[in-house]
Amino acid sequence: MKVHVNIEALVLRGFPVGDRERISEALRCELTRLFTDKGTPPALRNGLSAGSMDAGSIRLAADCGPTKVGMQVARAVYGSLTNGIK
Repeated sequence: MKVHVNIEALVLRGFPVGDRERISEALRCELTRLFTDKGTPPALRNGLSAGSMDAGSIRLAADCGPTKVGMQVARAVYGSLTNGIK
């Protein structure tokens, strides 16, 4: 099954603008890994198209770098898709 996920806008407050590319790349890589390892979440199996989605909040350590941020955001997004979009 081929899945295309388009995240038009990702709102992250409190991060340096210079970190956005590294956060985005880590998010993309981690979502790809999750889809590959765990499969397509049920919400996407029937061609879901969501105008917006709230993946909830994440807790980060004070010294958490952009790669970890992107990975945790990806896990929150995947979790929302797996557990039902809020």
